[in-house]
Amino acid sequence: MQKMSGNASEQTLDLVDTRSLSSGEREELIALGLLSTLGGVQPPSRVTPPEGFSSIETQGIEAPNVLNEAYDYEKPSAFSRGLRLDLGNYRLLIISGTASVDELGETTHVGDFRAQCWRTYRNITTLLEAEGASWKDVVKCTCYLRDIERDYDEFNKIRTAFFRWQELNPLPASVGIQARLCRENLLVEIEALAILKKTD
Repeated sequence: MQKMSGNASEQTLDLVDTRSLSSGEREELIALGLLSTLGGVQPPSRVTPPEGFSSIETQGIEAPNVLNEAYDYEKPSAFSRGLRLDLGNYRLLIISGTASVDELGETTHVGDFRAQCWRTYRNITTLLEAEGASWKDVVKCTCYLRDIERDYDEFNKIRTAFFRWQELNPLPASVGIQARLCRENLLVEIEALAILKKTD
């Protein structure tokens, strides 16, 4: 879990400099309810779910032995490495876009596309294992390549070798996208969805 000090208003003011807002930004923050008309940070509104429904409890998925939490960065990035949702007899694991990042939040294997692919698969494997899941539980992957024309053939070779080693049959559904990733030195990023079924 994220460790926070101070109250939410103080933390918000650390990230939103209310003294330098454009008029449009101020208008949107007031309409959103984050700022009062006097400029103070307000608590979020509480929404009541419709009758017969409640919010789903979520649990963060962590694997600190291979990669850190993004909110631990010097400049925090506001996402969880993954979330676990229990839905009746099913458990859904949503693995965020994961790349070749280590337990200190540093990019590994800068410039080495193949090594970055393998580290990405290792990070996702460890996140799955933290919840008692494996690649056999993965139903969908979204794969982002910085340069799909240059790297797709190598990516596909590595993915095919990895999935054969995992003995996956059928293979997960997948999509490949060329994208500018969040760091200039990252060449590949993969997100995954996995589903487990209760056996009792």
